[in-house]
Amino acid sequence: MSRRRLLGAAGAAGAAAVGASACTPPEDRPRPQDSLHGQVVAQTTDVPVGGGQLIIGDKLVVTQPTEGEFRAFSAVCSHGGCTVQEVTDVIHCLCHGSVFGIADGDVLRGPATQPLEAFEVTVEGTDITLV
Repeated sequence: MSRRRLLGAAGAAGAAAVGASACTPPEDRPRPQDSLHGQVVAQTTDVPVGGGQLIIGDKLVVTQPTEGEFRAFSAVCSHGGCTVQEVTDVIHCLCHGSVFGIADGDVLRGPATQPLEAFEVTVEGTDITLV
């Protein structure tokens, strides 16, 4: 086999491996939130009533839809995989305009068709812990 043919075959094999990994179903990929289970992710005093707090590095959104009720969602948009950028009285993904509810992560406006992934939290004192 010539050097040119060998390098061409190696390049094609590498491209195929990269392409296959991009097609891995999202549920099979590790999530940034997986390392946070059992960890304090926010303080109740930092999460406004009727709004939320975006924790960018952990790709997490913690919300307080009503006083004393805390929720946590993935900050990864279910449409295109972008990180949501803004939390007001709704969760906004500015990449393509999807909007999600702060109480349940449900889609309020597409193009997303699936809700944000929800995580269970507990509150002790002012600590919000991902279960």
